[in-house]
Amino acid sequence: MAKYRMHLMLCAGTGCVSNKSIKISEVLEKELKKHKLEAEILVVLTGCNGFCAQGPIMVVHPDEIFYQMLTERDIPHLVEEHFLKGRPVRKLMYTPPKEKTPVPKMSDIGFFKEQRLVALRNRGLIDPEKIDEYIARDGYSALARALTSMTPETIIKEIKDSGLRGRGGAGFPTGRKWEFAARAKAEEKYIICNADEGDPGAFMDRSIVESDPHSVLEGMTIGAMAIGARHGYIYIRSEYPIAVERMRKAIKQAREYGLLGEDILGTEFEFEVSVHQGAGAFVCGEETSLIASLEGRPPEPRIRPPFPAQSGLWGKPTNINNVETWANVPEIINRGASWYSQLGTDTSKGTKVFSLVGKVKNTGLIEVPMGITLRKIIYDIGGGILEDKKFKAIQTGGPSGGCIPEKLLDLPIDYEKLTEVGSIMGSGGMIVMDEDTCMVDVARYFVDFLRGESCGKCTSCREGLESMYQVLTGICEGKGKEDDVELLQELGAAIKDGSMCALGGTAANPVLSTIRYFENEYQSHIRDQRCPAGVCRELIQYLIDREECTGCLLCVKNCPGNAISGKRKEPVHLDQEKCIKCGVCLEVCKFKAVLVE
Repeated sequence: MAKYRMHLMLCAGTGCVSNKSIKISEVLEKELKKHKLEAEILVVLTGCNGFCAQGPIMVVHPDEIFYQMLTERDIPHLVEEHFLKGRPVRKLMYTPPKEKTPVPKMSDIGFFKEQRLVALRNRGLIDPEKIDEYIARDGYSALARALTSMTPETIIKEIKDSGLRGRGGAGFPTGRKWEFAARAKAEEKYIICNADEGDPGAFMDRSIVESDPHSVLEGMTIGAMAIGARHGYIYIRSEYPIAVERMRKAIKQAREYGLLGEDILGTEFEFEVSVHQGAGAFVCGEETSLIASLEGRPPEPRIRPPFPAQSGLWGKPTNINNVETWANVPEIINRGASWYSQLGTDTSKGTKVFSLVGKVKNTGLIEVPMGITLRKIIYDIGGGILEDKKFKAIQTGGPSGGCIPEKLLDLPIDYEKLTEVGSIMGSGGMIVMDEDTCMVDVARYFVDFLRGESCGKCTSCREGLESMYQVLTGICEGKGKEDDVELLQELGAAIKDGSMCALGGTAANPVLSTIRYFENEYQSHIRDQRCPAGVCRELIQYLIDREECTGCLLCVKNCPGNAISGKRKEPVHLDQEKCIKCGVCLEVCKFKAVLVE
């Protein structure tokens, strides 16, 4: 087997691929061959590295040198200087904010230093399309242990003792869920992996499948043995082509290695897995809707009981967990329940994967212990707010989550604490907002998303969200009424109480949480006809500061409504009647001469 002095771990997750990392890998191979280095330096295409804001990313092992924002033009110089002459190229390394010199090691970068990897243990370290690399990092050893030295009962007990809770949003204890399915009397049972991730700005499940598909397969196979299932389905949305392709390759490889199919690892246990591509309906995050879709019916929730563990796919006992939950299982079996239960808080054990996006400097995918504070995530890992603006709120839990204000930045993150403050854990989306965010407009945005994704089966959800959206739109347009806030609260309670599934049950969270913590903004819109953040068009106007205007005429050239006129080197004039309030003048002005009032 060839031995290499360097491994170039180049990210080939969706984000980096969209920034031409595959083309970069081709140029790398060409340059290495040009300098006769191909026998001693290996290029490895990995899954998502996590630090998406800096992509395309490449980590050079064994020295952990972290290169970022690479382009094809950088590669010839990089290969000659670093890989041929041994002189790392400092200008291509990541430079943290407030640092004068680049940090050469990946482990020294704050974004990575504060994380604890369990579900993401193999990210950036293996080629996800090669089963041998997964096996080299103890892959499938947990399955071997489960098959040869554990019974279904002891597997379930280990998962129960670990304290693992479902990472799909509800946080139901995974071991108990498996136990219900295991006790069901039926010859046919099913295992399902929910990879249908529909939250705006969320990419946790997609990245795990892209980076480490065998961890999901191994977890599912262990779960299948525990409950007595012989067939499993991975339900994944069609918008994730890289994840779909890598999962299908992983299934094929696992079959070839005797890790799926009949007589797995020489035992009598058999288990098969199929990939089912969904059409992207957000409501399929709810398990009974997902089951309906798998069966070829409209994705609508049904009344429970019976629960899927009793009567699920085609009326058979069925266990559903999401991608992250399954990826945790092999590590728990390998390292033990006591090890896992020491991570996290009393009620929320282990780690959690989050997608950190929005007005934060370091966007990307992170995995942290339960109990970490919001402040640590936003400032130590996220690097703080873009342009050093003032933090305003963070929304957790996807479109059905709540908006948490600055005064709660030291809140420890776990299922119960987030619920107490009016939000939810959800599947792990985090959206950071700064001082320029209008919280009324944010509430309207998420309600608009949810009303479009509601299956419409429940009147309270279908009609309630539509009514809520109309009220919020009226407030943003300066047509708000004195009793609108009270009406929104009543609508929120009715939607929550009258909805059949979790989509409707949590749909009012963005509205109720923004009223709870930012009611002053609602009142400013209603009583003062003013949007404090300067976002809602009907409640703002753009003005020209004549003292600051230099007459560069950039705003004149770019105004789509021809509302700005003037002569070069003289202050311009903005006609309010023609102004369409698009904000282009504010964006193009280099002298801060455009004001929002």
